[in-house]
Amino acid sequence: MHRDLINARWTSICQLDAIVPNTGVCALVNGEQVAVFRLGDERLFAIDNYDGNAGASVLSRGLLGSMGERIVVASPIYKQHFDLLTGDCLEAPEHSVATWPVKVENGQVWVGA
Repeated sequence: MHRDLINARWTSICQLDAIVPNTGVCALVNGEQVAVFRLGDERLFAIDNYDGNAGASVLSRGLLGSMGERIVVASPIYKQHFDLLTGDCLEAPEHSVATWPVKVENGQVWVGA
């Protein structure tokens, strides 16, 4: 599920420089944990932080990489891969997660809900 970008209410997360390139952070947006990833200098992705395979909120601590054309994060527990564009869990589709709109304005990272 992708959240509505047009009608999103934006929440300030942190300064872009607070996210080390090619890593993720966890943020609380409207009471929900969101994993925000910085790929390279300014490319951002946001998905639910909860890994249903492991039953834990850990995706923000996963490793970024690719599988073919897909940009993914590998969960740190059982290593399932989640597509950062779609939220699809490649090995267990029933554990796919929602994606969130994310943007940078004036060096500040925002997530839409």
